[in-house]
Amino acid sequence: MHDDRSIVEHRLRRVLEERVRPALYSAAVPLTVGRWDAPGEPVPVAEGLAAPYAPAAAGDAWGPAWGTSWFRLTGRVPEEWAGRTVEAVLDLGFDRNMPGFQCEGLAYRADGEAVKALNPRNAWVRIGDRVAGGEEVELYVEAAANPVLNVQRPTYEGDRLTSGDTPLYRLNRLDLAVFEPAVWELIQDLEVLGGLMEQLPVDDARRHEILRALERAMDALDIDDVAGTAGQARAELAPALAAPAHASAHRLSAVGHAHIDSAWLWPLRETVRKVARTCANMTALMDDHPDFVFAMSQAQQLAWIKEHRPEVFARVKEKIAAGQFVPVGGMWVESDTNMVGGEAMARQFLYGKRFFLEEFGIETEEVWLPDSFGYTAAMPQLVKLAGAKWFLTQKISWSQTNAFPHHTFWWEGIDGTRVFTHFPPVDTYNSDLSGRELAHAARNYREKGRGTRSLVPFGHGDGGGGATREMLARAARVRDLEGSPRVEIERPAAFFTKAHEEYADAAPVWVGELYLELHRGTYTSQAKTKQGNRFSESLLREAELWAATAAVRVPGYAYPYDALERLWKTVLLHQFHDILPGSSIAWVHREARETYARVHAELRDIADAAQRALAGPGETEIVFNAAPHARHGVPAGGAARAAGTGDAPVAVAERPGGGWTLTNGLLRAEVDGRGLLVSVYDLRARRETLAPGGAGNLLQLHPDLPNFWDAWDLDAFYRHRVTDLTGAEELRLTADGPEAATVEVRRAFGDSTVVQTLTLRAGAAVLDLTADVDWHEREKILKAAFPLDVKADRSAAETQFGHVHRPTHTNTSWEAAKFEICAHRWLRVEEPGWGTALVNDSTYGHDVTRDVRADGGQTTTVRLSLLRAPRYPDPETDQGRHRLRYALAPGAGTLDAVREGHWINLPERTVTGSRAVAPLVAVDDDAVVVEAVKLAEDRSGDVVVRLYEAAGGRARATLAAGFPVTAAHATDLLERPLADAPSYALTDDGRVALALRPFQILTLRLARDA
Repeated sequence: MHDDRSIVEHRLRRVLEERVRPALYSAAVPLTVGRWDAPGEPVPVAEGLAAPYAPAAAGDAWGPAWGTSWFRLTGRVPEEWAGRTVEAVLDLGFDRNMPGFQCEGLAYRADGEAVKALNPRNAWVRIGDRVAGGEEVELYVEAAANPVLNVQRPTYEGDRLTSGDTPLYRLNRLDLAVFEPAVWELIQDLEVLGGLMEQLPVDDARRHEILRALERAMDALDIDDVAGTAGQARAELAPALAAPAHASAHRLSAVGHAHIDSAWLWPLRETVRKVARTCANMTALMDDHPDFVFAMSQAQQLAWIKEHRPEVFARVKEKIAAGQFVPVGGMWVESDTNMVGGEAMARQFLYGKRFFLEEFGIETEEVWLPDSFGYTAAMPQLVKLAGAKWFLTQKISWSQTNAFPHHTFWWEGIDGTRVFTHFPPVDTYNSDLSGRELAHAARNYREKGRGTRSLVPFGHGDGGGGATREMLARAARVRDLEGSPRVEIERPAAFFTKAHEEYADAAPVWVGELYLELHRGTYTSQAKTKQGNRFSESLLREAELWAATAAVRVPGYAYPYDALERLWKTVLLHQFHDILPGSSIAWVHREARETYARVHAELRDIADAAQRALAGPGETEIVFNAAPHARHGVPAGGAARAAGTGDAPVAVAERPGGGWTLTNGLLRAEVDGRGLLVSVYDLRARRETLAPGGAGNLLQLHPDLPNFWDAWDLDAFYRHRVTDLTGAEELRLTADGPEAATVEVRRAFGDSTVVQTLTLRAGAAVLDLTADVDWHEREKILKAAFPLDVKADRSAAETQFGHVHRPTHTNTSWEAAKFEICAHRWLRVEEPGWGTALVNDSTYGHDVTRDVRADGGQTTTVRLSLLRAPRYPDPETDQGRHRLRYALAPGAGTLDAVREGHWINLPERTVTGSRAVAPLVAVDDDAVVVEAVKLAEDRSGDVVVRLYEAAGGRARATLAAGFPVTAAHATDLLERPLADAPSYALTDDGRVALALRPFQILTLRLARDA
């Protein structure tokens, strides 16, 4: 037989695109159009419906960036269309290849009922299946002129304050049209069989069977009467579509999905509308397809529509009750997990799961984070403590260097907890169920021979939209189709249950973090957003601690439950995986800075009011210590009268050749004439911290222009060029003891300046460092380097409720790929018997490298990534003034690093009063760290204490309560009793004996004596 395969395939493509698709609507009449451009920000629906409309028509330009236009569409169904299926075809100027990234609309009836959204590839509204001739049609469309920003180049359209006023879109088509169901079905048949055929091997007989069926169908089709002959063409395809799948075909659990970024290339206010549009579409689709299942995470998004679009929320609740709309994830938002603090991660689950329970009576069992940029090794324990069983992500498939070896596996965290985990091998969370994607999922699946199934999330996402009727048609056709994986639409829990049953015993284990070998720049971009988050987390700890203490101790003091919950939810929202990582447009980060300022002020007021209530009237200075370790004679979580420390004074001496030597009996630091650290001597251990010939606190400037994804990526080749900032415009001693000595150095580089200070305090085992930077560089990264005389094979970096070790060498590609790493409050390197830590108040990006010197010693260089300057999506990223604080802690052990990390983030606070304050709770072992003290969420007045083992070993400790306690119970993160937890006996004086495994998180609920 002659090979005419390419001829038939080309014929299919042309006939489908040029004849069949255009025949979907066989007749059309234009709608009458009225238009009203809302001034400024979006308006309530009632205002839009009642607005004064002016005449408009297809072809009109509309929509400056971020503007909202309302269109009133009226018309009458022609008499000759009686009994036909009629749709309104409403093309606002869409590019069908960019769903979610351009203009969008939401159609309403005249009474304000939301009908469905309008998006590229989904620009229709059904008028009726058997319409009456002469039927009147009236629709309103709220159209959002969101600019196209997924362009990977600098643009000022990302903020309404800097965007232009030129219309971005042109109305393309606003018609009533006769919809041809047979043509639509034929399109789906051709797409499914054509897509499947292209994925089958050329020598597979099934490919040729499909080819001939398609050829016969095209022969049966009259291209001048597509609607009249579509049925005949479909009859030729029916046998090919009826052939059942192979017994061994891969099984795909398809879950409708619309990953909606809570902010990214659009502001938060637009996400509220995106969620309403998507939910309106999905509930409408469920009406027509009772078997359709749609999963949605992010409690915040459902809370938005409850507040702003209650009629859409009511429809969602209806479909949740019917089992079609499925809440998943159990978190407040799909947060970043690299940089979010431990307690904030716990609150993501607390508030997320509580919302789903209170609103829908649903206990979510799967943690759903398809798009975050790597996953902390603390996550498995948090998942379990949140009452969940499964974890899903897709993002690790984006790694540039190493292909992850598993798709279904047990993930083991730093404490030993394991969670059953799945990575969909389809390698997208926005599948359209095309033949290409389904074939890729089956081929790519790495558990063949032991597992048989995977999950595929389908629907337009990132900017929302969700599943379409075309996707559901594909799913129906490939449910049992020869040559294709078997596809079944079902709930995520159904997939996990089946996968666990068939594979749990044989599944491999992955230990430690799920490091994304991409997007490493997100540890540093948008420094003020990151600083706002860290400061908020610290202030929330303080506010809760002092408010709980005052509520227990001070008669009449009312614990601010509502304010704290509102502030927590605000902070949790801004931990979304495109806000905290710094990868959103300028509008998002401008608003984040403004929001953080308000949050900080309110939290300081809450803490201050509680402290003053505790301290009582008087003029004595009372020092409050919110850190989990005693400091300057003030107990952890307590307050005491200010007093001298009694520490040895700081001595200052000039160095030959310039600079000064600072000494406090613990450390001796030498600053040379360039303002660089050339020696930091640990007097206790009698050893030098810095490598011979090295200079510490050295600022280094690198070019930083990644190949893609400017705000996200830091590519390894940035290291190929470096400028050491050694020139000093001014060097001076600004304090010379006895309590502290400070050296200040001013430098200029490029268009920027920096003032660095180096301070040694009396009694301190750390050297405090600040960098006040006026930053005006472009596409650069600024780092602070510390070459340490330490033979360290690995580093330890704080993560949530513990720390994670990473090799300093690059023996394998896995290790080499971790050339930029994330740490929270501290990073430490050590050799047996001695180590050094760097602590910080708001920096997350670090790198650690090693080299062997000519003298045989090893230099381990630790660097903090201080600032970046990417130009997309925010062209002004990080421009302006920054104050960054960090400290060098020579000789620090792990628990020293933990303590110093807390101290730099939780400064002492002083108020005037008359009373010292005993801690509400106290623990007698520094390895057991109190992470949070608060009142219980159920407002019972019980005290909730969250603590964890911080050293990575076993710990026994006693917790002492500073108030009468009647019972102590271990709880989950939602403060519910843990069924398998040991009982905790109370001594007569309110003490509880604790035994913790390495990195164990323990939440104790202490019932108060009424």
